Parts: sequence; C-alpha cells; structure tokens
Amino acid sequence: MATVADRTGLDTGTLDVRPMTPAIGAEIHGVNLGASDIASRIPEIRAALLRYGVVFFRDQEMTQEQHIAFARHFGDLEIHPATPKDQENPEVLRIVHGPNSRGSENNWHSDVTWRECPSLGSILYAREVPECGGDTLFANMHLAYERLSEKMQQFCEGLTAVHDIARVFAKRLGKTPEELHEKYPPMRHPVIRTHPETGERAIYVNTGFTSHIEGLSRKESDWLLDHLYKTAWDVEVQCRFRWQPNSVAFWDNRVCQHFAVSDYFPARRVMERVTIAGDRPYFTA
Repeated sequence: MATVADRTGLDTGTLDVRPMTPAIGAEIHGVNLGASDIASRIPEIRAALLRYGVVFFRDQEMTQEQHIAFARHFGDLEIHPATPKDQENPEVLRIVHGPNSRGSENNWHSDVTWRECPSLGSILYAREVPECGGDTLFANMHLAYERLSEKMQQFCEGLTAVHDIARVFAKRLGKTPEELHEKYPPMRHPVIRTHPETGERAIYVNTGFTSHIEGLSRKESDWLLDHLYKTAWDVEVQCRFRWQPNSVAFWDNRVCQHFAVSDYFPARRVMERVTIAGDRPYFTA
C-alpha cells in the first residue's frame, strides 16, 4: 500500500519538509509565503503538496493581498457564494465562529464539490484561534480507496454521484434549493476520481455535498455512501493539525477530505480561506 514516502519522484528541492504521518501531511519550515521572491519556491511547494496531500506553514504574517498573490501562483481563484458582495477582496472567504456563532463544519468533506470544476486546493490562514481546540484533521482518500477490497474498488469505479450545493448552503444563504440550483445546478462526478497530476485514484464522495449515487436504489445508495464516508474516519489515513495564530494549511482538495473540530465554543476562531479553481473530475479508464 502506497504512502507519502513512496512518492519519491516529486522533488521538494531544498525545502525543509517534516512529514507528520506516513499517510498524509507535512510541515514546511523556513519559507515566507508573503516574500517578494516566493515565486522561486512554487515548484517545490507544489511538489510537496502533491507528495503529502496537505502542507502546513507556521509564523506567516500575511496581508489578504499577499495571501491572494501566493494562491495565484497555483491557478485562477474562486469566489465563494457565501462571500459578502461588498467585500474588498472577494477571493477571501472569512470564516468566523465564536460565542454567538458555533461552528458547524465538523464533518468530513471536500470543498465545493458541487461545482462543475471543483477546487484544486484551499489555502487557509489562521487569524485568531482558541488557546486549545479547533484543530483540523485531514484524510488521504487515495489511501482510503486502496484499503477497499478489489471487488469494491471495481464496483465503485463505474459509479456516478450527484453533488448538491443546497445540502449545506440553502439554509446558510437563506435561499431555497431551487434558487441556488438556478446558478449552481447539481453536478455529476465519479465516485472514484483520478487525480489529474499524480494519476492516483481516490474516493470522491463526501457527507457535505453528495446527495446520492445514480443507478442505485435509495437504500443501496445510502448504504454505500455511508460505507465510503466512513473510510475517512480511519486514523491510519489521517493527520491532525493544531493551529496557532498565523499558521497556514494548504491542501489538495482532489485527494483530501478535512474535518474542522468545533470543540472550542465559546472561544473564538477566525480563519481566512483562498481557494484555487480546479478542473472537472474524470472517470477512470
């Protein structure tokens, strides 16, 4: 079974990379993401992202403009529908939870799978975090796929799942599903996605946005989705990141799921996310 140590073809150059677990995640030290010469480190950081699935940086003091500029080195940026229309930097999704707003992110998910072309990755910056709690967990869904039986892999590779923005954002945005679907209709994506850069296969359904699997009865679909969702719960495909102010997490949304732990109430947690646009998932040949 492959682990991050097996991806030796991805050259991280001179980066000071410190793996967190054999399955996923690494901290990168000695890099200033807001530096004027950061462009020279982008190939190495991209290689680290592909090799480890999620990479972390400590002690980064970035303005929103620097955060956006760093993200643009990896592709075009998304604007999330939950971003206020009059916000100065619409590329930044500000996520605030505290005494008057308890976090509700605590489920395993991939970001914006309801888009036709879901994101390549997200770069999350910690502005303010509780003294204890509020960690984020990440799961390697390629390893989760490899832990399925061969028969289950073969069965799932021919299936299509539907992803629906309204499952999460109808209530949050105060809209009906029909209103949201006018702009963001439900999308069909393969249950097993092939990574466009590494060629690895990964489970690509999540509790947040996947509504059902096509061609199965509701009972069959619910059973199979529950089985696949729970593969992310396996601690042997995970890492856990403890936030500090000015920490950054950059994850590959094509192979990772994440879980933001809402255990810090009534303390306050303020995060800012910039998301890089991706491409349409394709079916395994």
